[in-house]
Amino acid sequence: MVSEYPPLPEADPFYAPPPGLGQVPPGTVLRAREVEIALFGAVPQRVSAWQLLYRTCDLDQAPEAAVTTVLLPWGADPTRERPLVSFQCAIDAVASKCLPSYALRRGARAAGSIPPLELPLIVSALARGWAVSVPDHGGTAGRFGVAREPGYRALDAIRAGLAFAPLGLSSTTRVALWGYSGGGLATAWAAELAPEYAPELDLVGAVAASPVGDPAAAFVRLNGSLFAGFAAVFTAGLRRAYPDLDLLLRTHLDARYLGWLAQAETTATFPLLYRFARRDIDQHCRGGLAALLDAPELQRVLGDIEPGRRVPAMPMLVVQGVYDEVIAVADVDAHVARYAEGGAHVRYLRDRLSTHLLLQYFALPVMIDWIDDRLARRDPGPVGTETLWSLAFSRRALAGHLDFARVLVRMLFARPIRATRRPAETPSPVFGSRAAHVAR
Repeated sequence: MVSEYPPLPEADPFYAPPPGLGQVPPGTVLRAREVEIALFGAVPQRVSAWQLLYRTCDLDQAPEAAVTTVLLPWGADPTRERPLVSFQCAIDAVASKCLPSYALRRGARAAGSIPPLELPLIVSALARGWAVSVPDHGGTAGRFGVAREPGYRALDAIRAGLAFAPLGLSSTTRVALWGYSGGGLATAWAAELAPEYAPELDLVGAVAASPVGDPAAAFVRLNGSLFAGFAAVFTAGLRRAYPDLDLLLRTHLDARYLGWLAQAETTATFPLLYRFARRDIDQHCRGGLAALLDAPELQRVLGDIEPGRRVPAMPMLVVQGVYDEVIAVADVDAHVARYAEGGAHVRYLRDRLSTHLLLQYFALPVMIDWIDDRLARRDPGPVGTETLWSLAFSRRALAGHLDFARVLVRMLFARPIRATRRPAETPSPVFGSRAAHVAR
């Protein structure tokens, strides 16, 4: 029987790591339980879901435990071969109520968190007949924005899912990565780290949509803007992992801003954006923001958290809005250029019309069909950058939106989520020559 209000992770014994954590290999399942998933905590979803506590590691590869939520379509036959998709949510917070393992549960009090908004994307993957892993890639300590950790946690969650018998997967299961915004950044870390950290995984592709590109530049650009809350949550998350940065902030920031950062540790993403809108750290920093940015302690952190210094081995799809109000297209352009210079196979689609929040839904058919093609081991096609008016309006995309509408109806009425669509058999036309190529 599921309790009406599940406890927050810090009060839930399930999250507590057992002794001897360093004695078991990364990806080992430490504990498992069946859970109920619900839309916004209220509408139960008829999917099969479990949570796995598994062994992973932190920034310095010290052992720790994390949780992933693994799902199957309702009534799925575990003896049937199926692929696994690792979906990295845009957690974008340090508050534990925003972890997907909590926010997606029935009865969760997680208003203002992002994972419930992404549940329809997760369910769309289930409707394809795929197994899905949704890791708490920020860790139970809420270390949002920290370098490499999201990749370690996502990859070890995949290992745990492959070893979890009720999913019916194996070491030869094909795996794809997918994430948007903060989840796109986590996906990029996983894709970059996989060749060295988890070479045994059969990773066939990764969709890193609106993947931030340059967190340091985003911090400076968003500070004092309507989206200054994202800069604040980065600061609150990074100080938990980098002791020198924490000391620097305590030395340079006034008591008022430090108090706001303390509030950020328990506040969900959207209320945090409201509270921090237009707040400028420059007005609360001794010597000003420029002096803070010049400090060696902060320079080391900002250099560490920039993705794109390692080359992913699997094909990648990157999607970004040209006029995105949160993530600068120039930062993502540069991120893709770093991959291309290293020889990565990257298809980069730039959308002229979509806003940041809407792009993940408008581009859903393109993203999920691209994943379907990779899981079927079809030719990934040429690399390159294309700019289109909108990813929402191709013929195949319109059919995909109808599929998504059907999924939403089933979710709203708590109908079983089963595999309802056969995998695509031809590459999406959006990847063809009709899209306008943009020379870099």
